[in-house]
Amino acid sequence: MSHPHPELSAPGPLPENGLRIIPLGGLGEVGRNMTVFEYDGRLLIVDCGVLFPEEHHPGVDLILPDFDPIRDRLDDVEALVLTHGHEDHIGATPYLLRERGDIPLVGSQLTLALLTSKLREHRLRETVHHQVKEGDRISFGPFDLEFVAVNHSIPDALAVAIRTGAGLVLHTGDFKMDQVPLDGRITDLRAFARLGEEGVDLFMVDSTNAEVPGFTTAEKDISPVLDRVFHQSNQRIIVACFASHVHRVQQVMDAAVAHGRKVAYVGRSMVRNMGVARELGYLNVPPDTLVDAKELAGYPPEKIVLISTGSQGEPLSALSRIAQRNHNFVHIEQGDTVVLASSLIPGNENAVYRVINGLSRWGANVVHKGNALVHVSGHASAGELLYCYNIVRPSNVLPVHGEIRHMLANAELARQTGVPADQVVIAEDGVVVDLVDGKAKIAGKVDCGYVFVDGSSVGDITESSLKDRRILGEEGFISVVVVVDTVTGKVSSGPEIHARGFLENDAAFDEIVPSLTEALDRAVAEGVDDTYQLQQTIRRVVGRWVSNKHRRRPMIIPVVLEA
Repeated sequence: MSHPHPELSAPGPLPENGLRIIPLGGLGEVGRNMTVFEYDGRLLIVDCGVLFPEEHHPGVDLILPDFDPIRDRLDDVEALVLTHGHEDHIGATPYLLRERGDIPLVGSQLTLALLTSKLREHRLRETVHHQVKEGDRISFGPFDLEFVAVNHSIPDALAVAIRTGAGLVLHTGDFKMDQVPLDGRITDLRAFARLGEEGVDLFMVDSTNAEVPGFTTAEKDISPVLDRVFHQSNQRIIVACFASHVHRVQQVMDAAVAHGRKVAYVGRSMVRNMGVARELGYLNVPPDTLVDAKELAGYPPEKIVLISTGSQGEPLSALSRIAQRNHNFVHIEQGDTVVLASSLIPGNENAVYRVINGLSRWGANVVHKGNALVHVSGHASAGELLYCYNIVRPSNVLPVHGEIRHMLANAELARQTGVPADQVVIAEDGVVVDLVDGKAKIAGKVDCGYVFVDGSSVGDITESSLKDRRILGEEGFISVVVVVDTVTGKVSSGPEIHARGFLENDAAFDEIVPSLTEALDRAVAEGVDDTYQLQQTIRRVVGRWVSNKHRRRPMIIPVVLEA
């Protein structure tokens, strides 16, 4: 198996009749999926998603793929193909379109509809949309695309087969193999087999569940569990799930109707997405079922179901605000039931348990994946992946979509089914893979990092400023103000020392003042008259004292004024 190496250099020119694959996100993380394909001087992009921040990204709203490696080649992009409508696959599209607004967008009906409402929010004009469905073939420049139906936790998901002069690539997108899906649309294994017969030169396979043995549970197995929850509850029920999980919302809607309850959406993205899904016929809402959340006060609690965003514990989501008791009109009461009908995305565990604890504190009965079958994954487990490898019989395999452990597990599955070890390529974001003469191998690495969205600013926040935020949040800061007389060279006023988030009593610093004054006087006597060097003296003396006495490393902000 080929492994990425941190010392990889920039890739050389693409060999004649070769296909270059440049992953800019989604390989080494769950989210931010974006892959660029290059052939004959032209580019094709598959997916353009966001990654949601974790606790070590303070103040960050979203994380985008890094467009830098293709920024000066955006005119070469033939199209952007979107495999399905989840945020981690479409969420960064508005930011890409700000850089070139006329990139043709390719996707299924629901995917493009969800994207259109997102572009409207970003006040971006409509670009050219190419709506496709399973079985369709369409060409953009040298890329001949064929679309294949796959199951996922959102309707209308597609795998894409990409044909070029360098060979055939099959990219699964996110997928699983539910044999009895709620919408009756199964993963088209016959198409996978047909493409396998044609000869798949590179199989790019979703790795998210590669560590999970067996087969992913069917969506329909959740319905009896939901029915039991509804039967046992005699007060309000609040169900939190992803704002794009149409099938889950449909199951909750059906259970609500069966138990004579009204349904209301809570959370802007839930209202928007379910409106789109209903309009297009993907969500069936029986008459007189849906009510506006603000009208709920007029209904008895045993007749109400709320479907909310916030299943990942996002701080500003509806469920988090409900748990903190600061939501505008939803207040948890003793005996309410809250159902978290979603997975735990790696990194979000603490935030989710914080919300569960908050809800439990107010007397809610919280049902979640850990204590009931209220969620099944949208990704293929190891048994399904083995099945696919045996059907497709690819020449080369590139695991995608997952953390490094997921991709390594996926690579091992490919190897077990007979794919030669040196033709199973493990790449991470930025690691370039070339498919030349039927063989895939690592060709180098391009610089690509995280791009942070903070409020309205994109890319202004660096890893260095995040480090500063973490220090401020964890260790606090100390400010030291000193006035130096430029004539005598002595400290004429100060040092004045104040702290926040650390030793709030400023008198605690009295013992450091004499040695700090002495160090400054000595520095000036030795001819130091540069304010920056005097600031460094302050930082060194105060830093050493704080470290020795308090075992802390707060941020020290020295200010030297000349008088």
